[in-house]
Parts: sequence; C-alpha cells; structure tokens
Amino acid sequence: MTTPSVLVCLAQGTEEMEAVTVIDVMVRAGFKVTTASAAENGELTLTCSRGVKLTADVPLVKVADEEFDCIVVPGGVDGAKALGESALVVEMIKQQQCDQKWVAAICAAPALVIEKNQLFPDAYKTCHPAFIDHIPADKQNSRRVFTDHDHKLITSQGPGTALEFAVEIVYLLAGKDKAREVVEPMVIIPNLHYEKKFT
Repeated sequence: MTTPSVLVCLAQGTEEMEAVTVIDVMVRAGFKVTTASAAENGELTLTCSRGVKLTADVPLVKVADEEFDCIVVPGGVDGAKALGESALVVEMIKQQQCDQKWVAAICAAPALVIEKNQLFPDAYKTCHPAFIDHIPADKQNSRRVFTDHDHKLITSQGPGTALEFAVEIVYLLAGKDKAREVVEPMVIIPNLHYEKKFT
C-alpha cells in the first residue's frame, strides 16, 4: 500500500489545536505530511488564533500541482476566512474533488471555506455550532465528526473534536488496523465513537 499523503493548509489565525492535532496524528500514522502556508506574502511562520507560532514546510504555491490523498483545512475564524479567500486553496480543493480524493475541514472551515465557496453544495456537513447556520438546514449534521462518503468530505466541530477528526482521516485513508495502531498508545477516552469503531 502506498503511504498516504496529507496536506495541511495554514494561515494567519489558524486554530493551533486543530492544526497540530491533525499533523501529530498523521505523523503517528506514518503518513507523508506537508504543511503549507497560504499567506499571500509567502510567510512561513504564522501566528495562530491563540498566539502560538507555527512554521509551515512550504508556501502553498510550491505544492499546488502535487497530488494529496487528503487536503485538511483547519478552523480558527481568521484562519478559516483567510483560507476561504485564497483562490489557490479553493482551486486545490476543486481539483481534489475532480480527482475524487478526500477533503477534511473543521471548526469554522466548513462554513467559511467550503460553504462560502460552494465547494460541496450537495454534501452533508457539521461545523462549529457558532457557524452551523452558514450551512443550509437540509445539509446540516450535528455529529462531532461527520463523513459524507459520497462526496469524500470529512467535517468536524472544533478544537475539542480535533483528535476524533484526525483519527477519522487515518481510518479513511489507511483502514481500521492502522487507526487502532495509532489510537491505542494515545490512551484516548474509551467512550469516544472511534474507540468502538476500531475495536
């Protein structure tokens, strides 16, 4: 099996727990992880929503033509707004759809990136409760993590659901055994939904 590749898009104001949790879990799974800055000036060191600084591997433009098994879009209001206003982010997600590969968005990103740009108009989505009204009522889902398999879209609610969100990405890209391998040494809360899924 080919090693899955994951792109995590970053911007000024990205929610750090969501970004770092995904990056960490992807590394634990042995995936190839690329962090890319969508900052217009190409700045790699970004100040996140709570003041933590993260340094991306590359400017997004450098990997725009590469293929990824999953593109991840973290939240944070300012970060999600910036990613949603990035023509390059939007085009890369559209290409991901054309290639029938996964896209994952969490917190404000399902509203401010996905819904704002009408990227998955027919997909069901969850997002941070403060932004759920941005999603049409007939397409809303209230789960902590929701996967629309028909559209290859994973969405989630916020920092507190980031671990479940990240493990769901592992599960979908590499299967139950890999997800269990990642989850077991992390001493997760046993009643979270993925514990049941993987045991």
